[in-house]
Formats: sequence, structure tokens, C-alpha cells
Amino acid sequence: MELKHATDGPTTRMRFHLLKRLQKAAKLADKFAALCAQRADDQTSLEAEAYAAYMWGSLLLERESDWQEALKRFSKAKTIYEQLGTVGTVEQRVLCRERVEELEPSIRYCKYKSGGGAQAEDLSELTNQEGPGMDILQSKLEMVMEEARAKQAASMTELPWQGRRLPVRNEKTRVCILRVDDLMKDLEGSASSPLTHERRLGIYDKVFVALQDAKKHVRDDLASAGGATAPADVADELQSLDNAVSGMLLQRTIERNQLFVEAAKAKLERQERGLPGEKGEKAARPEDLVRLYDTLLQNVSDLSDIATSVRNRKEEDVELEKACEAKQLALRASRCFYVAQSYSNAAKFAEAYVLFKRAAEQAQSASEAYRKVKRPDERDVADAQDVLSRARTQRSLVHARGCAEAARSEEAVQKGVKKLDLRDAAVKDKGERKPTLLEALDEYVPAIGAANSKEAPRIAEIPPAFQAVPCRPIVLDTALNAITFPSLEHKVKKEEKKSGLLGWFRR
Repeated sequence: MELKHATDGPTTRMRFHLLKRLQKAAKLADKFAALCAQRADDQTSLEAEAYAAYMWGSLLLERESDWQEALKRFSKAKTIYEQLGTVGTVEQRVLCRERVEELEPSIRYCKYKSGGGAQAEDLSELTNQEGPGMDILQSKLEMVMEEARAKQAASMTELPWQGRRLPVRNEKTRVCILRVDDLMKDLEGSASSPLTHERRLGIYDKVFVALQDAKKHVRDDLASAGGATAPADVADELQSLDNAVSGMLLQRTIERNQLFVEAAKAKLERQERGLPGEKGEKAARPEDLVRLYDTLLQNVSDLSDIATSVRNRKEEDVELEKACEAKQLALRASRCFYVAQSYSNAAKFAEAYVLFKRAAEQAQSASEAYRKVKRPDERDVADAQDVLSRARTQRSLVHARGCAEAARSEEAVQKGVKKLDLRDAAVKDKGERKPTLLEALDEYVPAIGAANSKEAPRIAEIPPAFQAVPCRPIVLDTALNAITFPSLEHKVKKEEKKSGLLGWFRR
């Protein structure tokens, strides 16, 4: 495997080294099978023969020389392992079945290369399989799928989108769109082997790459046509194609984000039921779902903008706009529901009650909006109804919890008020308080109980009791402003006037 992954091309030195090692391993496997036929029992001899057939099939597959012989070797190994899977211990039967599953992709690939009836569509399923038997085939399968898409691209001339058939003249754009179609078929999976959550996310990542490449090719064509100065018909054609690719990208993005929402919901429900999660798994919170719904609302808003911005709108564009409006209402209802749940977890029952009520109203509006859509998504309609039912239920529960919490608070206040007493704390309900040692120094009053008594010693009162202190009165002299005092002018000493030299002669 290390030599296989280190290979850069079919003519490199490492490739010849790989083929040499494979040929040597195949010859040694033949010798081992011959030795087991002479010395070992029948079951061991069959296992060695199947291993030798597998090694020769891998060598011929890597050489790409004799597909019929490679198919014959792989089929022989598969037949032996199928027979061995019916005998032996449980562990041995499981190993044989695993070997049969590993051989199946190689057999299908050899049938395709030898013209044995396998089609390119059948091989597209193999590109999403994992396992030890797929390491050698992955690069070859990708090359075969690219060749098949290139052949299909020659016959593909139009892209259907919202009741339109948009011409696709660039071959690179056609190949990218065909790759998206193949990947979307892979997302459906099969009933016998449904795809895991991680595998679906991986396929969506490939879809996004292909759509981004197609969008880049369309915009390159628009730029090479002259951009704003391009002929009107060419510009409209490329702009419509760009809108279609952008719409497909947004639709796939919404589907991928809904997978995140479903996973977060499942995790949150497991936590609410008290079921154990996976080791090292981060706990889910309602706030996480609120953020996911914010992202979904933005995606749906962008898709609605594309539906309203196209020229010469058709009935399909109007239907898409209505579907986006209904979906926005449903997403807002779900977002409001989980905001209310976060308030409920924080024991803010009044706010949670109002938000649950608002979520139920928005879910009801979403259900009514879906009735106006001709072909609504049944899953979205069911989600809106589920949010409506859950919001009404949670609203009642939160109301009950809020009333119970208010009653408990009122009861606690009443009990606290009843316990208030203006008398000394030690008086309680039995009569007068026993004096402490410092208060009865002139009397013999035992302040310490008997040896086995649980009564606390009464030496001094800690903290000291409050004593009444006379309050200093506050006098406001308001009569002063109304008193008219007698005149004291006659009591004032008059100053004598001093005369000068002329005054002396006057005398």
C-alpha cells in the first residue's frame, strides 16, 4: 500500500518497483498454495489457493493487460471465500464474508474494462465505498468516471432550471454539472447500505467543489465575452446560467445545513432523555441550533433573492419565491422555539412562555403559507406541524412551572414573615429568656448545663442585644420669620461733626 500511494504516474520508477513486488508476492503465493495442498488440511489448502488467486488478480489489475484473466482470478477467489464462509468458527466466517465484500469492487471494475456488461453508472457507486480492497481501485475508478463524464458532456447541451433550458456551451462547465448529478445520485444511497452522516457530508463537500468550479467557468466565459460590453443575448444567457448554478449551490447548501440541524436535534433529544452519548462528544445546547437556524435563514433569503431577480419571471420562479417565504417562516418558528428553550433552561419562565407562544404563531403562519405552494416539501410541512405541536406543549409546561415557582416563592416569603419576631431570639415561644452569666453576677444562676446536656452555655449574649436610645429631637424655628423686632435707632450713638479753622472764627 505504501508503494501504491507513493506512485506519481504509470511510468515512474516506483511503479515498476510495485509491479515487481506484486509479481514476486504472487509467485510466492503459488508456492505457498502448492505446499499447503501437500501438507495441510483441505480448509487451509483452499484458503491458500484463494489468497494466490487474489494476488494474481491484483497483479493483473495493476498491469492493466489481461482483464479477462484478472476477472477469472478474482471470481475464483470470491467463490472459494463464499464456500469457506459457510464452515468454520464464527470469526472465520466473518473474515471470509469481509473478503468477499472486498473482492466485489475489483470484479465489477474488471467486468467494466473487459466489456462484461457493467456500466459507468454502476462504477459510480464504488467511488463512495471504503475498505482495504478499495485502495488500489480509487484512482482507476476516478479516471473511468472522468472519461464517462467527458463522453456524456459531448451530448449534454442544456441545463434545466426553473422551467428553463439554459444552453451550456463550455465543455468544462458541462463536466462539472454532470459530476454534481452523479454525486447527488450517490447521496440517495441504497436501502441495504445507507450512507452515514459523515459520508453524506463528504459527498456534499465534493458537490460544492464541483459547483464552484462550474460557477468559475461560467464567469470566465462572461469575462472573455467582454463583460459589461458583451452582446446582450450572450450576456443574458451567461447571466441566467450563473444564476442557475448559484441557485443549485444554495439548494445544496441548505440541504447540508439541514443535516447539521438534524444531527444537533438528535443529540439534544438524547441528552433530554438521559441517554449516554459517544465518548468525548460535546454536549449540545439550544443556542447551537439557534446559530444553525440563523445560517439557514440567510441561505433561504439568498435563494429567494435569486428567484426575484431573474428577468422574464415564470410560474416556477413565483412558486420558488412562495416556497422560500414559507420556509423562512418555518425556520423562524424553529429558531424562536429553541431561543425559548434556552430561556426555559435558565428558569426565565415568563420570557420562555412569550417566546413559545410566538413560535406557535409563526409555525401556524408557516403551515398556512405552505398551503399556498403547489408542490411543497412534505418534510418541511411536517417540521412546521411538529414545531407547532411542541411549542404549544412547551408553552403549557412553562406556564405550569412558572406558576409553581411563583407559588413557592410566595410561600417562602409568607413563612419568612411568620418567623419574624421583635422579641429576643432566645425567648421563642416558652416564656422569658434565661439570663446570661454577665447579666446575673449577683445571683447564682447556672450558666452551663450538665455534663450530658446539649444546652449551649450562656456566658454572654453574642452579638449584644439592641438597646433603646432616646432620639435627639429636631427643632425647626419657623416663628423667627414672622416676628417684627422694635426699632433701636435711638439706642445708636450719633457721631459728632468735626469743624475746621473757619469754624473757630465763627465762634
